[in-house]
Amino acid sequence: MATVSFDHVTKKYGEVTAVDDLSLDIVDGEFMVFVGPSGCGKTTSLRMIAGLEDITAGTLRIGDRIVNDVAPKDRDIAMVFQSYALYPHMTVRDNLAFGLKLRKVDKAEIDKRVQEAASILDLGKYLDRKPKELSGGQRQRVALGRAIVREPAVFLMDEPLSNLDAKLRVQTRAEILRLHQRLETTMVYVTHDQTEAMTMGTRIAVMSDGKLQQVGPPQELYDHPVNRFVGGFIGSPAMNFVDVTTAGSDGSMRLEAEGVSLPVPDRLRAAVGSGAGRTLTAGFRPEHFTVGGDGADTARFAATADVVEYLGSEELIHANVSGRDIVALLSSEFKIRPGEAIDLRVPLAKVQLFDPESSASLETLAAS
Repeated sequence: MATVSFDHVTKKYGEVTAVDDLSLDIVDGEFMVFVGPSGCGKTTSLRMIAGLEDITAGTLRIGDRIVNDVAPKDRDIAMVFQSYALYPHMTVRDNLAFGLKLRKVDKAEIDKRVQEAASILDLGKYLDRKPKELSGGQRQRVALGRAIVREPAVFLMDEPLSNLDAKLRVQTRAEILRLHQRLETTMVYVTHDQTEAMTMGTRIAVMSDGKLQQVGPPQELYDHPVNRFVGGFIGSPAMNFVDVTTAGSDGSMRLEAEGVSLPVPDRLRAAVGSGAGRTLTAGFRPEHFTVGGDGADTARFAATADVVEYLGSEELIHANVSGRDIVALLSSEFKIRPGEAIDLRVPLAKVQLFDPESSASLETLAAS
């Protein structure tokens, strides 16, 4: 096992900066997930760990060794790609063993490692089949097994579930987590799917436009996003944003917009200030909405249901609040119907406020 450390690492393609001054320590044995939209720099960061991309500036370490100029084969890493990249003419057994044979590992040791990997991934009965005789999930397990037999210090995974259907993604996601728990090896995982990131990562590194926006455990990013981008990217359905204006003074200070009204949360009172007329952006997660109830410690939305998506125990409500689109995830017991007027509420403890110019969270600014 090994740590991976980015020390002010930058990657440029000509005048284009793909990764900008990345500093990040991935600790020994953790499951680190890089997440962000396409073009944010997450895959480039992974490829720099693998040695598939040269580093323009900064230092990259695996363990205690600087690996900027170390060849990929000498980095003690194993990579699982988005495509399975299996040899179609070889059996599963030969696919698993091929890399070890190239390294001239003893045959008995190869057989031992192949059997162990097959046992971990439940591939024993498929060892004599060829890839075309396997399902997509089984092929991805073979790709994982090929990495396992290497016994690397670091596993690198580049969107390994994107070619699977929804059910197989859930199953394979669980298999990868079991694999991490069993091997206790450092894993670095890249995905654009924030649900994968939230369910799999020990910590998550959120990237945008080549810059690291925030890194931390999933719940920290969910409850305390440092800026509007992280707040909107982490969580599904995405956070709602509404521009509000301060009104009143001192203890009666409120945040107002047409169809929206809420007291300033106590924890953010100092950061909001005492002056009226300041514009802020308020964030509300769909799952924090409820209907009606006591309004003393809640944000209130006078809404009209537009579209209702039935999800079984829950309903996803697309509502109109004075011309703004708001998404609320409610229990199906409310039985909301399109066109119905609804009194939506969000507890003040769940309200996020952001500075509209810097996009920084007021909670973060207050703590700094």
